[in-house]
Amino acid sequence: MTATPTPVDDGLQPPGGEGGLRQTFRNKYLLRLLVRRELRSRYKGSLLGLGWSYVRPAVYFSVYFFVIGVFLGMDRRIEDFAVYLFSGMVLVHLFTETLHSTTRSVTGNAPLVRKVFLPRELFPTASMLVSLVHFLPGLMILLGAAVVSGWRPTPEALAAALFGFAIIAVLGFGLGLLCAAVNVFFRDLEQAVDILMIVVTWSVPMIYPWTHVQSHAPGWVLDVYLANPLVSAVSLFQKAFWYPGTGGDFAFPPDLYARACVSLSASLMVFLAGHAVFTRMQRRFAQEL
Repeated sequence: MTATPTPVDDGLQPPGGEGGLRQTFRNKYLLRLLVRRELRSRYKGSLLGLGWSYVRPAVYFSVYFFVIGVFLGMDRRIEDFAVYLFSGMVLVHLFTETLHSTTRSVTGNAPLVRKVFLPRELFPTASMLVSLVHFLPGLMILLGAAVVSGWRPTPEALAAALFGFAIIAVLGFGLGLLCAAVNVFFRDLEQAVDILMIVVTWSVPMIYPWTHVQSHAPGWVLDVYLANPLVSAVSLFQKAFWYPGTGGDFAFPPDLYARACVSLSASLMVFLAGHAVFTRMQRRFAQEL
């Protein structure tokens, strides 16, 4: 009788046998390579390089501060309007850059997708990490401005900042996974995302207080406005970095922390949905690209 040979575990796996975000973070070396590659390609031939991470938010801030704050008088209505504005701008910029870059992450790496097997989630994850790299300079500037205006770290402020950041990171990455997958099949989505970026800037209490919506819009519009997770996240960041340095004469949206919990839960659902769609559609990426 011929003995049945014992299968040898050679450590090899079939292509696509194990993917997903878990496998993505196991490939730390590849992830670092993609992050470095994206940073180098973005600033190739640039004199300032990563210094543009400071210049870009500074220009945006200057435009909004002088037009909305000085010329339209918002700095006379909101105490320390500069810190109020920048605390929201830093978070909104993180969301918009994350969504913008992750949407293009798969199509922008089409040669790698077609020729090399890699966990496809590597590409939007690398784009998300690049957005976080760009987020750090703005956060450092915000911390410096907040300290100058009288801010001191407290457990409540730090918790509010982490809460707001978590909403933005989870929501932005979840939408990014969804858009990255759909964009492979429908390239018009890139243009739709660019238009959405314009809407996002004006849909949060960053250059105006939320009470303006309360006083100028019907009740149902206010309810829809406050249901936006970005509104909760920006309000939390302002509560963390702007509010402690003021006289305390400001009312945040009602039930802010309860709404923030709902927003984080909704962001987690968006992330799970985005990841599920990405996992299902990634099998056809190489064929479509």
